[in-house]
Amino acid sequence: MTAKPSENVFDVIVIGSGMGGMTAAAALSRLDHKVLLLEQAQTIGGLTHAFTRDGFTWDVGLHYCGTFGHDQLAGRILDWLSGGTIEFRSVGTVYDTLHFPDEFEISVGRPAAAYKMELKDLFPDNVTEIDAYFEALLSAGEAGHMVGAERAMPEPFRSAHHWWNKHKIQHWCGRTTGEVITEFISDPKLAAVLSAQWGTYGGKPNEASFAVHATVMGHYLEGAAYPVGGAAAIARGLVPVIEAAGGDVRAATLVSEILLDDNKAVGVRTRSGEEINAPFVVSAIGAGETVKHLLPETIREQPWAREIAAFKPSICHFEVFLGFEGDIAQHGATRSNHWFYESWDTNDAIWITAEDAPIPMMFVSFPSFKDTTHDSGPSNKHTGQMMVWADWSSVAEFAAGGAEKRADAWATFKQRIESRMMAYFVEKFPALAPLVVYRELGTPLATASFTGHEKGGFYGVETTPRRMLSDALNARTPVPGLFLAGQDVMSPGIAGALSGGMLGAAAVDPRVFLKLRQVT
Repeated sequence: MTAKPSENVFDVIVIGSGMGGMTAAAALSRLDHKVLLLEQAQTIGGLTHAFTRDGFTWDVGLHYCGTFGHDQLAGRILDWLSGGTIEFRSVGTVYDTLHFPDEFEISVGRPAAAYKMELKDLFPDNVTEIDAYFEALLSAGEAGHMVGAERAMPEPFRSAHHWWNKHKIQHWCGRTTGEVITEFISDPKLAAVLSAQWGTYGGKPNEASFAVHATVMGHYLEGAAYPVGGAAAIARGLVPVIEAAGGDVRAATLVSEILLDDNKAVGVRTRSGEEINAPFVVSAIGAGETVKHLLPETIREQPWAREIAAFKPSICHFEVFLGFEGDIAQHGATRSNHWFYESWDTNDAIWITAEDAPIPMMFVSFPSFKDTTHDSGPSNKHTGQMMVWADWSSVAEFAAGGAEKRADAWATFKQRIESRMMAYFVEKFPALAPLVVYRELGTPLATASFTGHEKGGFYGVETTPRRMLSDALNARTPVPGLFLAGQDVMSPGIAGALSGGMLGAAAVDPRVFLKLRQVT
């Protein structure tokens, strides 16, 4: 293919417009860098984008976030990035409701002291253990943030920081959630409650690093919030910042290759053949996707790249987007999310989609209730989402073009999945189900197609101890001029991607660290 050089001149090219990419691009733009942000999909925002059907609008990947209030860390970062144009508001005192067998139910809410008190009321024989668990949560969260900060530090500061903190990092990052909770908690049911929300970071308790669990759970301790105007408001607030600094944001622009000159990143080539040069390239599409798809074999064979390529992708999911008409609050909908478990074993939450396999766990959310700007209109329109965790094996036969080649079989499969999920929803919300007037199934294939993530792993690479202890997931890669940003650099989820975006930007321009100090 004949190259088509670009006449545009940019200081930084950022690949991927999810939360991490937008954050990195906006942070560098705030420091007067001219940034080009590229997105393969038709819509900017990655998993913060929204879509509309029949007058209903859903966010595809943001359900709630912690620490995003104006007086909290992530909120202050967003205020700096957007000039205060992005606002998150609390979803209420209770943000999650956990449902277990035997009609056991517990509300998870703010402040953390109130949630601890409720736990102690339900488990009076484990009061001391509960206090010890929350102390461990805070300490492990600090260790997780230490790892994230190190991944953006230049040498020799990184090595010195790691040497000083290596015991704490190893102690919390090197053990699984299940191992640590078992150490502190003697009651299996209490252990199940404390590990139930692992779907917010995509790592089963017996596999995920406790530091990941602590980092994500810890950021919810003072409550959860939802963006005013929905998740798409994030792109609406950040894109103008990039453009105002002389940068550009381009959707429907697939990057096929990172250009190297003497093993230094010097730009990108798009699928259309256009070559765009810049002294810095930041990839926010995922560490694995960057290594496997954008770099030449000579780089892929380097130890750091081989280590990244060996990581497994995170979990995938099926999701049904629901449209309601009517007073859904009167029939069971809440601003709080719902986690339904059919077993006290929270590891047993991946749905094997065989004909007779029951759904072991489902997450249900009502996003229109959380958005204070939502106008339900004369027909009282509202939205809901229900999600089940899955394994890629459930759709593997339809991947790589199989869905198109076997269109009838794929349609039958999807109908069966949707019907099973709807039956489960009817069981849990019998009064609400009759108000459903629209529904649409999202599959792991759709996630893989839209995000480019391997096997539909929407949380990036695995959340295991080896991921947290890896030296390969640094924002500053061994390839000069090439940087990583997003959730693989820090931790899974929207807040993790925000932090990973800031760390990626800081690796390019250390002045970002100074801004982080100012807002913390």
